[in-house]
Order: sequence, then structure tokens, then C-alpha cells
Amino acid sequence: MTKEEAIERIKYLTAELNRHNYLYYIKNNPEISDFEFDQLMKELEQLEKQYNYREPDSPTQRVGGFITKEFPNQPHRFPMLSLDNSYDWNEVVTFFQRNIPDLEAIEFVAELKYDGLAISCIYENGILTNALTRGDGFVGEVVTNNVKTIKNVPLRLFGDYPNWVDIRGEIIMPFESFNKLNEERDENGEEPFANPRNAAAGSLKLQDSSLVAKRNLQFMPYDVYTETPIFTNHYEAMMKAKEWGAPVTPYIKLCHGLNEVKQFIKEYETKRDQLPFGIDGVVIKVNSYELQKQLGSTAKYPRWAVAFKYKPEQALTQIISVDFQVGRTGVITPVANLNPVFISGTTVKRVTLHNFDFVKQNDIHVKDYVWIEKSGEIIPKVVKVEIDKRPTDASPVLPPKFCPVCNSPTIYNQGEPFVYCSNEKTCPPQILGKLQHFISKDAMDIETLGEGKIELLFRKGLVISPADLYDLKYDQLLGLENEYESSDGKIRKVRFQQKTVENILKSIEKSKSKPFDRVLYALGIKNIGSIMAKNIANYAKSLDRLMQMSKEELRQIPDVGEITAQSIIDWFSDADNLDLIKRLKQAGLKFDIEKETQQSEKLKGLNFVISGVFEEIERDDLKKLIEINGGKVVSSVSSNTDYLIAGENMGPAKRQKANELNIPIISFKEFLENFKI
Repeated sequence: MTKEEAIERIKYLTAELNRHNYLYYIKNNPEISDFEFDQLMKELEQLEKQYNYREPDSPTQRVGGFITKEFPNQPHRFPMLSLDNSYDWNEVVTFFQRNIPDLEAIEFVAELKYDGLAISCIYENGILTNALTRGDGFVGEVVTNNVKTIKNVPLRLFGDYPNWVDIRGEIIMPFESFNKLNEERDENGEEPFANPRNAAAGSLKLQDSSLVAKRNLQFMPYDVYTETPIFTNHYEAMMKAKEWGAPVTPYIKLCHGLNEVKQFIKEYETKRDQLPFGIDGVVIKVNSYELQKQLGSTAKYPRWAVAFKYKPEQALTQIISVDFQVGRTGVITPVANLNPVFISGTTVKRVTLHNFDFVKQNDIHVKDYVWIEKSGEIIPKVVKVEIDKRPTDASPVLPPKFCPVCNSPTIYNQGEPFVYCSNEKTCPPQILGKLQHFISKDAMDIETLGEGKIELLFRKGLVISPADLYDLKYDQLLGLENEYESSDGKIRKVRFQQKTVENILKSIEKSKSKPFDRVLYALGIKNIGSIMAKNIANYAKSLDRLMQMSKEELRQIPDVGEITAQSIIDWFSDADNLDLIKRLKQAGLKFDIEKETQQSEKLKGLNFVISGVFEEIERDDLKKLIEINGGKVVSSVSSNTDYLIAGENMGPAKRQKANELNIPIISFKEFLENFKI
């Protein structure tokens, strides 16, 4: 076969395989078997590799293999606005009544509100050329290679498509794929995803597109944009997109008046637990594009569409028993073991009862029947106790007098909802909790040591003190494996293979460069959060100076009161804590603010909010730059904010708030130029 013949064959196979994909996914009418399809695909892969030629819409791209180190930003040609939403049908009616006098005289389109990640798929001359995330609605991230691996995303359109079209939709992960993925993560000792939405979003940002290809994501279209108007209404556009090859689902209905919309909402409220994927409501759109144009949009939402959100799913089950868990500060939390109940795509076996005030207020007993719901489709919680169903042998949940783990006496402080274990030094869960806090993201950020891995090191006696982390050796870690119970009550496996060990040791070494305020926060001193630690570090400049400060001096630090000052003094009065500091210093951690970073007071008295991502600088480095020049970084926009420094994908809420308060919004470049940094 000559090269010219091979290229012709490649073109033929590309077109033929795309046609078969269209017949399979869109028409539901395959002409060939899966085996025959796979044989054609293998032939195409071999020819592309042998002759170094591939068509831009080649289906072999679905296998992935592209490595994307960065996801560049790109503006949306048409903004991807979010929708206003409501859990109350009367509010939905009011939303449309503001601008539409007769709601039964016009057409609406009702669509399921998929629980995933919004995506914009751009086709030029029928070929998928770009795929962007929503981002801040104005600028999104380019994730084209990853989106091309999603099997039902057409790489080529068919029929009378326009030269340029943007087909928008939601990337979702079906429950079956989600459960399978979490099982695989269990086996590899990785943390499970909390829900399918997080799994879909995380998958789409993987650098290796071949891994994305294995995640079985799906594309659910919900909108069509063209350069010039070619449709008169939304439903017409969606049906045409289906003809072109977009996988428009059957979960869409053209409704004559709001009453038909209401029927659609009720129908899927009863069917939602039978669907193979997650939804959290129904999107209602005015069908006519002319009327949409007349209604217009606010700065944040269109006035022609709204999302009706279903209330969180609830299920009735029984409390079988109650365990008591001990946290790093010694707080004892009651956790209810339930008769397993399926809710929002997962089986719930355990639920926190928060504290003993919550137990008392709700009169919770062992063997009670309780209603469970998932807050934000993630965390299960008790919302109601069925007192009338209480069995005669039900027993109240009482605070333990002794720690359930170390058997030390418990402490109850009048006026607090918490019960504490008194054994701060040797109670195993408290020691483990302190280790987990030390490695957490806002502290030393040792990212490769998740919940299961640090527990394994603790159980093996390799890490009892945070300082032990810096003494770990390769041979100590290789081959370690164990099972543990995760925070969601599931039994998970963790094992240390070569790559895992190398990554752990690298992360531990990298943590030595964390600044003084992060180290201070990692120590876990009571009442000192990450912001407080930054204030203290900036004021004291060094740990040695902090240790010498009196209570009166400590109270001069911004936001440090009587209780926090006493916590600091108590912590540094403990011999074990002083030994920990000595060992961490020997390991090379930073216990002072480096003198060379004290640059100027150019920004003294100014408050900055940072939003978005920056090509020129990491957010943490920008924070440092502001602080070492005397400025202060705050998390939210308020009347006290002087400047909002905006990067790509800045939060629309922060932009809106800054505009309302007339706060200057500047770029990183303008920041450098304005203040001569």
C-alpha cells in the first residue's frame, strides 16, 4: 500500500467509524457488531501510526494519550450565564409573571437539570475544534483533548450544520461508572470521590487524556449557539442538534404553558431515583428566541430561564446503634449506625449526630426511626425523628463518662455542646487527628499522604509525632499495606508501592519550604486557625519571639483575645511540645519570616481580594508579595476592600460585589505598575 492509498483508506475509515458512532449513539440503530467496529478501529489506529497521518475528526482520539500540562484560558464567544433557582413552585411562577402577563399562552421547554460540569463544544465546519469549561461565565479553560475521549461527544457533525456552532451541555458520570471508579480508588489506596459531580469535574481536569477515556463520562446537551440566528426557538435548535449528531436526550419536553411544566417536574420527581445518573431539578426556558431577547438578562442570570430544584432526597431508616468517635482536639462525636438505605445514588450506613446538644434537642434514641437526607447530595444528615414509631425498647443516647478508645475520663464544660476525652497525650484518635491536621492542605500540604496512608503509618508505629515524618526512609515504607475504615464508613485498602513511596517522600521534603505561618497552623494550637496563624506570624516574625511574649503582648496581635493568648502560653509551656519544635527545627522547617522578604510598606493599610488564576504568578506567591509589602489579603469583597486583583476565571459574585461597591478591579500587571512593586 502506497502512502497515498493509506491516506485514502484512513479518510474512509475515519468517516465510516464516525458514521457508525452516529448510528449507535444517536439513531440507536447500529449496522455492525461491536466486534466489527473494534476491528475497523484497530486497522485505523495501525494505519495512522504507520503513516503518521490522522484526520482532525479521527475517532482514535477517544482512546486519549495526550498529556496536557496546563489548561489555557479562552473567552466564550457567548457568555455561559448561570441560572437563578428556587425550591418553591410559587417562586418560579412569580419569576416569569414579572415580565410575562399570560403564562399559559406561551411555550416553555422543560429539561432535566443534570448534576455535572458545564461544557461548551465548538464545531467549525462540522469538526469539534474546541471544548471549554464554564469558568467564570466569560472565560473558560480549554479541555478539548479530554472531551474528545467522551464516547457520545460527536467529533464530526452530520447534515446541514452551520460553519460555526457551539453545542453546550453537562458532562456527567453515571452512578454505575462512579461506583466502579471509587472501587478502583479503594484498591489503589486513593481517596474516593464524594459524589459523581466531583468525579466528573476531577476527571475532566486530568492531564492524561487516556485516563479520562477510562472514566466513562457522558455528554448531555442543553443549548445551541450559532454565529448568526438560524432558529426561531430553543426546542427547534435542540432537535436540529440531534439531527447533526449531538446526543440530545429524551428528557426534554416542549410545554404549552407552565401547567405542563409543573406536570413534567412532578413526573421526574418520582422517577429521579430510577435514573442512571444524578439530577437536582428541572430547567425551565422560554421557548421563543424573540421573547428571550425581549426579556433579556441581569448581570448574573437570564430573565427567560430558571432552575426548579428538587428538595434533597429523603429516606426513612432505623438507628441500630451509636458509636462515639474521638477527634484531634478530643471532642467526642456521636455517630449513628443505620439500617443501610439507598439515597441520591449511594448507600448510607452511618450518619453523624454532630454533638450531644443536637442529640438532646432532637430527642434521639437508639432504635429510633429517622429521616435521612443528603445535604448538597454529599453529606448525609438526620432531618427528623419519627417519635411515634419509637420502639418500646429504644434507649437514649447519653454522653459517655469514659473515652470509648483509651478509657480516660471525659470532660464536659458547662455551656458547651461538646464532651472531651481528657487524655490529650496518648489517646490514639487524638494523636492520629493531630497528624492528619499537620499534613492537611492549609497546613503542611503533604498531598500524597491521605487519610488511609497516614493512618497506616500511625498503626505501624512509624509516625507518632509530626516530626517522625521527616525521619521516614524508603525501605521503611515500601510494601506496607493495610485496610482502614474511611470517614464514610467504608472499608478501604491502602498499599505502598514504589511510585507511592517516592511521591510521599518528595511531598514530605517539599513541605519543608512552607512559610512560618503554615508551620504555626500545622502545630495545632487550640483556637488558632489558618488566618489567625498568619496574623501571629506577621506580628511575631519568629517562633522564638512568639515563645517569649507575655499574655499582654499576645493580646496586641490583631484578633487575638484572652482565650487564644492563654492557649498559646499553655501550648508552649508543655515539655513535649518544646521537644516537637526542636525536632522540627532540626528537620529544616521554617520558624521565622525570612528577613530578606521584608521588602517595603508600600501597601500598608490596604486590603486586597484575589480572585481567579494568573499566568504570571501563583496565588500563594501573590499573597506573599502583597503581605511582604505591608498589605493584607482578605477572602471576601466588602466595603473595607481597597482593590480586587482579577485573574482568569474570577468569581462572578466577587466581580458583581466589587462593581456594586465601586471597588477598583485591576489585573496583576496593573497591580505591579500602580504600586511599583
